[in-house]
Amino acid sequence: MKLPTITTEPKRAAYDVVVVGGAMIGSSVAWFLSDNEDFDGTILVVERDPTYQWCSTAHTNSCMRQQFSNEINIRISQFAAEFVKNFRDYMGGDPDVPQVPLHSFGYMYLADSEGFADVLRQNQRLQADLGAGTRLMAPDEIAETYPFYNLDGIVLGSHNPVDEGYFEGSTLFDWWRRKARQNGVEYISNEVVAMARSGDRVDSIALKSGDVISAGTVVNASGPRAMLTARMADLDVPVEPRRRYTFIFDAEDPLDRELPLTIDPSGIHVRTDGPYYLCGCPPDEDPAVDYDDFYLDHSIWESKLWPAVANRIPAFEAIKVVNSWVGHYAYNTLDQNAIIGPHPEVENFIFVNGFSGHGFQQSPAMGRGVSELITYGEFRELDLSLLGYERVVRNEPFLEKAVI
Repeated sequence: MKLPTITTEPKRAAYDVVVVGGAMIGSSVAWFLSDNEDFDGTILVVERDPTYQWCSTAHTNSCMRQQFSNEINIRISQFAAEFVKNFRDYMGGDPDVPQVPLHSFGYMYLADSEGFADVLRQNQRLQADLGAGTRLMAPDEIAETYPFYNLDGIVLGSHNPVDEGYFEGSTLFDWWRRKARQNGVEYISNEVVAMARSGDRVDSIALKSGDVISAGTVVNASGPRAMLTARMADLDVPVEPRRRYTFIFDAEDPLDRELPLTIDPSGIHVRTDGPYYLCGCPPDEDPAVDYDDFYLDHSIWESKLWPAVANRIPAFEAIKVVNSWVGHYAYNTLDQNAIIGPHPEVENFIFVNGFSGHGFQQSPAMGRGVSELITYGEFRELDLSLLGYERVVRNEPFLEKAVI
């Protein structure tokens, strides 16, 4: 089926649903909603940058894990693993849809204190109760399985080799967008610049092109720009852009087995990435940055990343950077957890924001959840209400101990 050209002009003056932001989360919402047999409305997705060059989707490391400390986050990722492993079936069995690899070499959390080791033990009990394959490993067990680690100072490891690692998230994004458009979802290259609100409802959106569109429901899927979109409706959301650094390197002496995504006590992480290795970290000072600020501080490689990587894995003394980039976390300053659901005072404005680095792995559950909210007025398959906006109003964080 040949898809129509994406233009700047909407075809209608009114839509049942307007999604602000057409990257990973917005396209998940668009596909799940358009694939829901109980929804028969019109959907418009407004994307300000159709190249997606600077969005978080283009800078993701596409990781997936079940090693969280809250049940809801574990279940969200379990659904993501199921979805990825059965992607073609979820896409209607279309033989053109590729199978999506899920590289399940797991995360390896390393604890260098009894305090953090106790957190890992507590988390593992919950994860095991929910069916996750997390195992606790003493230093000698880690050394036997992964002899390349320097384990000086390490008292415990936590590792899950089942449905945990990384996946080809860009494939999900491409096919969600394509299938949504086949289902009649209209994507336009434009920008929402204002909203008209009457009491408890947003009535319309205004586009940069000058068009004014009536909207039955508005979905804020604006990534790091979520706050800007919310403020157009005289609302707020505690989400801001923060820089995250990623470096891809080649090793003169490659490891003889896959490297789990290792969470080092120094604050860096490193994993296998095809024939190379990927590592990253936040800056030592982590303020909000401008929405267009993608400055890459190369000194962080020499001063922080390389020393930590080489200390933990001595074989990585001789390595060469082959690529690097900066992406933005859509950082939820309240608790670094997703915010999903309507504003309690504006019933047709739905948030799906603030993923703080977890957006790719949480996107299947979020798209399905927003589809359910719009279609049925409630969550059905997985109750995501603990991640609702109400906690923002109450200023009550929903704390997650396993945040990277």
